[in-house]
Amino acid sequence: MDDTNLPKAVVIGGGTGLSVLLRGLKTFPVDITAIVTVADDGGSSGRLREEFDIPPPGDVRNVITALSEVEPLLEGLMQHRFKNGNGLSGHSLGNLMLAAMTDITGDFVQGVREMCRVLNVRGKVLPASNQSVVLHAEMADGTFVKGESQIPKMNKTIKKVFLSPPGIKALPESLQAIREADLIVLGPGSLYTSILPNLLVPGVAHEIRQAKGRKVYVCNVMTQLGETENYTASDHVQALIDHIGYKLMDTIIVNEQIIPSFYAKRYAQERAEVVQYDENRLKSFGFEVISDKIIQYDEKYVRHDAKKISSILLSLLDDKK
Repeated sequence: MDDTNLPKAVVIGGGTGLSVLLRGLKTFPVDITAIVTVADDGGSSGRLREEFDIPPPGDVRNVITALSEVEPLLEGLMQHRFKNGNGLSGHSLGNLMLAAMTDITGDFVQGVREMCRVLNVRGKVLPASNQSVVLHAEMADGTFVKGESQIPKMNKTIKKVFLSPPGIKALPESLQAIREADLIVLGPGSLYTSILPNLLVPGVAHEIRQAKGRKVYVCNVMTQLGETENYTASDHVQALIDHIGYKLMDTIIVNEQIIPSFYAKRYAQERAEVVQYDENRLKSFGFEVISDKIIQYDEKYVRHDAKKISSILLSLLDDKK
């Protein structure tokens, strides 16, 4: 497909939420650039990060898989996780392939680029930085936590998150993509451990503020234990403003659908619930608010309806024209 005349969309985030949205968005006529967090330090990604001194590949792998146009068997191969084997147990094959490609090319970004070419990825996948970043959190009780994987485990109220080491640099290619975008989408994804780590990379938030494209925040549909317990939709937005300031978004897409009791009870066991659409406070920020029924279900989880959200996003481009 010739993407030269298509509207340009930059989607920023990480985790399952970003991958779900991209699977829907890639079915529409849009030129996609995904900017993906590199703050993960747990599981297979964390081990490869430590052993090979590379940015963690897990979120990047999920996005590459979501945007690839390959046979389902090859997609399954990328996501296959070894259950045993000395040194292999817990690793996904896609993570190992990204580590190998980085070793071959000598550069993580180039490794990602080559992996995208091999897997016929629709659009571009860019890590937020070409180096590993460490996510820290200051809790409301004054304690500090180091490490993306450790923050939710503390089960405390988060006051703010920040990155180390000093001197982190955004990819020039990412900043250029933001400048040229017709549409910039934040989320969906874990607020403190997927979305904010991207926005805190120096230069990223500045470019979003200066960008002429339509800026949209897709609010999560469920709260998350250890991060956003009891958060309403406006609490999510307030956290973004507290960290980054205003002018990061023109529009907020929020769910107004009540989930069936089966799912509500299941999530309640994890101390999670539907993010409440508190209309008055949300609209008091002065952004355009689009509320709709934007969720669907699988056997266990509530997910965003990626195709419906993609349709809403592209309709915003039509409105801008």
